[in-house]
Amino acid sequence: MRRQEPGSTVPRPPTVGEARARDKARKDRAEQERLAAEVEAKAEERRRKRKKGLIGGVAVVGVVGLVALGYTALSSDEVQATCIDPNTEVEVDEKYCTTGSQGTGAMAGMFIYAGSPYRYYYGGSAGGVGTKVTGGTVVTPKGATITTKSGTTIQRGGFGSKSTGSGGS
Repeated sequence: MRRQEPGSTVPRPPTVGEARARDKARKDRAEQERLAAEVEAKAEERRRKRKKGLIGGVAVVGVVGLVALGYTALSSDEVQATCIDPNTEVEVDEKYCTTGSQGTGAMAGMFIYAGSPYRYYYGGSAGGVGTKVTGGTVVTPKGATITTKSGTTIQRGGFGSKSTGSGGS
């Protein structure tokens, strides 16, 4: 057949080899499409899990932050410090603990470099200058905010604080 006329020429049926090749090509294309869809589904699942993990991680960090903030707010005790004479445990004026020894007579104005013989008494209660203190300790409390009766802060307490009080040992 060298010449074909449109409308009257009928195409020949495919050979067995051509039919097999077409079927094989069709099956290969379908398998490739299925594999591509499977890979895309796995990638989407990984993205979803990663996003959930990040959101969960942010939530955990937020909750831990709130717990730490609450712990700091609730656990930072406030303790009042009273200046005392350690020998008698009698309350004295606060200036004795902050400026060193207050000498009298020939010792007036002399500063004792070894530190003040007076110290702070933490917690407890006293009736004022000249009364004995009760119910506290001379040991500096760790992690507490310590203030004097006049309102001076000696040590700031709270989450992760260091003890930097004066006078206690």
